[in-house]
This record gives sequence, structure tokens and C-alpha cells, in this order.
Amino acid sequence: MNPNGCILIFCCVVSIPLLFLLFRRSHRGEGRDGQCKAKLPPGPRPLPIIGNLHQLGSAAPHLALSALAAEHGPLMYLRLGSVPTLVVSSAAAAREVFKHHDLAFSGRPALFAATKLSYGLNDVTFSPYGECWRQARKLYMVELLSAARVQSFRAVREEEVARAVASIRSHPSPSPVNLSRMMLVLANNIVCRTAFGGDGRGNNDIDWILAEAEELMGRFCAGDFFPRLRWLHKLDGLQARVEKVFNQLDDLYNKVIAEHLAREDHDEVDMVDLLLRLHRNPTDKNIIRGMDRVKALLMDIFLAGTGTSSATIIWAMAELMRNPKVMERTQKELRQAMGDKAKVEESDLGNLDCLKLIIKEALRLHPPVPLGIPRETTERCIVGGYEIPVGMRVFINSWAIGRDPEGWSDTEEFRPERFLGGEVDFRGNHDFCFLPFGTGRRSCPAINFGVAVVELALANLLYSFDWELPSEVHELDMEETLGIVVHKKNPLHLLAKLHV
Repeated sequence: MNPNGCILIFCCVVSIPLLFLLFRRSHRGEGRDGQCKAKLPPGPRPLPIIGNLHQLGSAAPHLALSALAAEHGPLMYLRLGSVPTLVVSSAAAAREVFKHHDLAFSGRPALFAATKLSYGLNDVTFSPYGECWRQARKLYMVELLSAARVQSFRAVREEEVARAVASIRSHPSPSPVNLSRMMLVLANNIVCRTAFGGDGRGNNDIDWILAEAEELMGRFCAGDFFPRLRWLHKLDGLQARVEKVFNQLDDLYNKVIAEHLAREDHDEVDMVDLLLRLHRNPTDKNIIRGMDRVKALLMDIFLAGTGTSSATIIWAMAELMRNPKVMERTQKELRQAMGDKAKVEESDLGNLDCLKLIIKEALRLHPPVPLGIPRETTERCIVGGYEIPVGMRVFINSWAIGRDPEGWSDTEEFRPERFLGGEVDFRGNHDFCFLPFGTGRRSCPAINFGVAVVELALANLLYSFDWELPSEVHELDMEETLGIVVHKKNPLHLLAKLHV
């Protein structure tokens, strides 16, 4: 059943008097804090108890919120259950938020599934803003995911991409290749080798673990809208699902850590080695003070690095299949630039501007985490003339921002040439009209890592093969999954012909 439908059913079966009490308390709390509802941003009128939850319907959350914002404005106030919520849906609104109030919008809500899977918010992605978070992010940027560290894993990326290309070459013709599955395996192997020192080929449950974790962390969970009623997830099965995924991941991390602790020093250093080294040599500023912290940081790398990279590759390939002239032009430019080389190496990527345009346009239309990770305001501020109170949950709808007609023309068309000139980068530093990885203090720290995987994989897919849709497929569907990372719902099956 659709998670949004589950929320509505949940609201119906819960005791009305209890919910009414919570609703009244939340409003009395607003009054005590001196918040004036008239100063809040515009939005649809909420219903008693459930607020605006019913208006999410059965659509994907980023689509439902975008439709509501088209009616009520790019800074929109909602009450989702008992949680006051702000939705930012335009580049101008995002500019106002991040240019002037980034610190105030740097908090994180303690979400039900994420709290458990991150070992009590001990990671970087979901942890609240503060000194502990700052030290953890610094660790990421300096030790684990710096440009130099990402470059040190170049051989791993090239080996795994070459292995994927060889697998496609050996695929029996004329049967189509399940490219979605292949790219997920590729991304997972790269992440596992760089983070853990070994690939994921021995774990047959890895696909299920990744998909389930992404779905649980991205779903609109009833307990996150009625926090005092989270105990009810013991009854509806959600807590059991979260516990099952957590135990699977915990077993994986424990196994990897035990293997690293048991082996002697070796030349190849992975991310687990770096984390364990910090764990063994604590300092005053060292935040690696417990093994749960090590595992929480591994969770960030493992879950975020695999899904976002594979999803971006598949969305780019799907858009190219729907736009054959763009595909033909891109392959021609790529092959002319490469000459007679057998494969694309990372040293070649700097000369492949056409490829970078393709990736940016795919990310504009299909940001891997379209609502970002929910934020929470940590201090009162004024945005666009509206009062934003402390403790408001915030969604930055990067999907809607990428289609904002104030920042883009022909918003639904796949036109990579719109990025010619290079002013627009992945970090949202050009007018805040392109935020596939967020921006500001809470932007994704793994941009360099993810983009390196996507560029190398996509370049070799386009260079080595000519691609066609299976004969029975006349129009490629673009339906999305529900989850923290949005994948193509139906796997992308394509016919691959080796380019000679």
C-alpha cells in the first residue's frame, strides 16, 4: 500500500480524543511561544488533527508538494499532523533561505527510521546541528571524502567500470541488459571496495537491504507527524521492518570491522581503516569515541553512495533514450575526443564537456533526493517577509526548483546545452536554481565521490556501446519509486550493441 494512504488509515484508527488532546497542546504551545499564525507563509487550510496530510494524496511527496506550491506560493506553510512545516519550491525562495539564514535552517528533525538506522543520530546526514556534527563533517571533508582521497580510489572505479563493461559485452545477444540492476551492482561494488576494502558480491541480500533502507528513511511515516504516538509502530509492523534492516546492516558493519581489526597492516587503506585509526587514537577533538559512531558514519557512506550514483546513471540513460538526437550528438563528440582508445579513463574526463552537460541536465530533471533530507529551524527568522518559528520542519523541493520557470526555460525538456558556460555547478552557488545535492552547511559531503562514479560509468556506457530499446517497448516510462532516493520504478532494459 502507498505510504501516504497508510498514514490516512492510521489517522482514522487512532483514538480521536488522544489526537485531539495533542492537537490542542501543540496550538497552546504556539501561543505561549508568542508565534502569530497570521505571519506564517501562505498555505492550504489544515483540517483538525491531521492538518494537511490528506492533501498529499497518493502521489510522490515531491510531486504533491510541488502541485500545492503552484497554488499557494514558493514559500508554503503546511501542518502535517502536529508538525508545522515549511516547503521551499523556487530558486528565489531558496536564495532567501540559504544566503541569509543558512545557520537557522541547519537543524535536523529526529525521524523515526533514520534515528534507528543512524545509531541514534550519530552520523553526519541525520545528526542535529552542533559541535559533534561539525567535527564529523570535518572528518568527512578532510579524511574520508576530500578531493585527494576520492582521487586515491581512482583505480577501484576504473576496475569496476571495466568489469561492468565486460559483463555487458558478454551478455547473450539479442536479449536486453537490465541496466538498472547492473548499475546498482557497479555502484555498490565501488562503495564497498572504497569503504570496506571488499566488494558486495558475496552478499545476496544487498539489493533488498539497500531498497528497504531507502524506502524506510524516505517514507512519510505517521509517527514522524504525530511524534508522541510512535509507540503505535510496534503494532503496525513498521518498527519490526526498521529493526530487521538495522540488524542486517549492523551484522554487515560488525563483520567488516572485525575483519579489519584482525588483519595486519596493509598498503591499501580504505575508509574503515581511517575510522578505526581515529577510534584507536582518541584526541580532545576526535568524535570517533565509540564503535556505534564508526558504524553510523559507514551507514552514511554505504547507503548514500550506492543509491544516488546508480539512480543518476539510469535517469541519464533513460533521458538519452527518449532523446535520440542528443544521444547521437553526445556519442559523436565523445568518440571524436577519445580517438582510438579502448576505454574512457578518469584522466580523459576533463576533456568531455558534453558528458558533464548530460549529467547536469539529468540531475536537474531527476535530483536523486528530490526533497533533500528534511531540515528543522533552530532559531526564529524572517524569510520573504514571513515569520519562521523555531522547530519548523523544512523541505527544500529541489525537484520543483529544477523546474522553476523563473530560472529555466522549457523546463520539461531535456536540453543539456542549457548548461553551456559552466556557471551553474553542483553546489547551488549560481542563483540557487540547481540544488541536486543541497547547498550550504548541510549540503551532501560526498559530491566529489558520487560525480566521479557517474561520470566514468556513463562515459564508458556511451563510448563502448550503441543502445536501443527492446522491440516491444515503444515508449519509455519514467515512473518513480518512493523512498529517500528516487529511482526509476521499472528497471531500464536496453539492447547493447558493441561499437566498433
